[in-house]
Amino acid sequence: MRWSKLFIPTLRDAPGDAEAVSHQLLVRGGFIRQLHAGHYSLLPLGLKVHHKVADIVRGGMDDIGAQEFTLPAMHPASLWQQSGRWDAMGEEMFRLVDRKGADIAMGMTHEEIFTTLALEVNSYKELPQIWYQIQTKFRDEARPKSGLLRVREFDMKDSYSFDVDEAGLEASFAMHHDAYVKIFEQLSLPAFAVEASSGAMGGSGSVEFMVPSPAGEDDVVCCRSCGYAANVERARSKVAEITDETGPSTPESFPTPGVRTIAALADFDGGAPPDRQLKTMVMMLDGDMALAVVRGDHQLNVQKLQDASSANDVRPATSEETVERLGANPGSLGAVGVTGFRVFVDHALAGRTNMTTGANRDDWHLRGVSVERDLADAEFVDLREITDGETCADCDEPLTVVRCIEVGHIFKLGTKYSDSLGAGVLDPDGKARPIVMGSYGIGIGRNLAAIAETHFDDRGLIWPVAVAPYEVCITIVNMKDSDSIDAAEGLYQELRRCGIDVLLDDRDARPGVKFADAELIGVPFRITVGPKALADGEVELTARADGESDRIAVGDIVDIATDLVVGSR
Repeated sequence: MRWSKLFIPTLRDAPGDAEAVSHQLLVRGGFIRQLHAGHYSLLPLGLKVHHKVADIVRGGMDDIGAQEFTLPAMHPASLWQQSGRWDAMGEEMFRLVDRKGADIAMGMTHEEIFTTLALEVNSYKELPQIWYQIQTKFRDEARPKSGLLRVREFDMKDSYSFDVDEAGLEASFAMHHDAYVKIFEQLSLPAFAVEASSGAMGGSGSVEFMVPSPAGEDDVVCCRSCGYAANVERARSKVAEITDETGPSTPESFPTPGVRTIAALADFDGGAPPDRQLKTMVMMLDGDMALAVVRGDHQLNVQKLQDASSANDVRPATSEETVERLGANPGSLGAVGVTGFRVFVDHALAGRTNMTTGANRDDWHLRGVSVERDLADAEFVDLREITDGETCADCDEPLTVVRCIEVGHIFKLGTKYSDSLGAGVLDPDGKARPIVMGSYGIGIGRNLAAIAETHFDDRGLIWPVAVAPYEVCITIVNMKDSDSIDAAEGLYQELRRCGIDVLLDDRDARPGVKFADAELIGVPFRITVGPKALADGEVELTARADGESDRIAVGDIVDIATDLVVGSR
């Protein structure tokens, strides 16, 4: 392609609201433009990269025998109601009503729709199956941000496995795991697998693939010694044992005027240090009030509470709701003696005695609380958020919390969707059984942005060859020099015949502008054709990654450039 004919609207400065590096550089390089919040147009350069990312993902699916489909983006509400996700998806689902009054969902994902197609699978002999598509998804994100990293309309590869039993699911899950590892290697992304929450997808377990980046929105707990890694929504650590006094036979109330915080109670005469306090949070789970109790110096992870309770909608109770039901304001709350609510207690509090907590009377607390004695009906679950520096439960080394971008997520769905939608087969004994499913996603635009986040310098993007919009840029230094133009044209045609994706910069612009633009858009290799070098029968070859340049004979440059590109794909 000739630069003079291309639409590449490069900018000197990024938009003022662009904080993520990928957002800044993709806008400055003329790859994307925002239409409105969370919706972006892919310009020619952006679409080329997007296609190349999608082709690598498609190849990874094809390699494991997956079959490609294209399914509708608009779904009847009835299918989502059957699966129970019409309500579970909440405000993130775009919904509309057609002219006949029917409720329609804009597809966030396609578990329900693919399951309807699996209704036509009747025998175990037809399994396993792996089906996939690369298609536009819609999610009404509350706070779209960071360019393509968090948007409301995006292309995703979603694949689904269908097996006769759990052993088959394990095999399909492992195949996808290995395929994802290869895909991210081809995309030059330093992705690693972590334990994750399945959230509204459901199922028995899931694994996320994460790329470390300050632009990410997920915190991952890692052990650099043994390799343990998990999203904070699933992470665990070793809690140091604390020896408590036995305490009184029943809790004792005592006045705490004006005390409303963990820190204030720790400083109060007769109070208790944070690790001997019970922090009680009043939460609404699908409209029902519940209590979540963690140690005073620990923080509640809301996703862990949601997973433990299986609630679709989780939020803190308002002060008004709390006072109405418990009779006290936040800061004086506790679970002792409370009835009619589900009470969730973090595992770290198991066996603790002589603890201090709110008395559900403003300005009063209880001391001498024995957790298992005084919260006898509590459900002990994992609730607390892991923090940097805690001890790994597997090897006793320190844990590190790393901010990451999620680039892929794979789920063991089990029979959640086949049960609700009636997808089953006859097994070898002629017995009907539900199909066992898995679901596997990769966001194409998000991966594009993640590559940009990890491959750049102060001059612009540095695309890996496999996804670069153009692999080689030929820059003509002087458009008034006919010899340079002829030589560049000849190289351009030869490289194209060799299968190289080449861009000819034939603009009548200053060399510095051309060099800067080539660096900004991240073309991996630049061939500079100028009168001085050409007089010696040479051109200059520059690698974008390290900026190193070499003078190469004109007769050798096509072979050398081709070898560099092909060897880097």
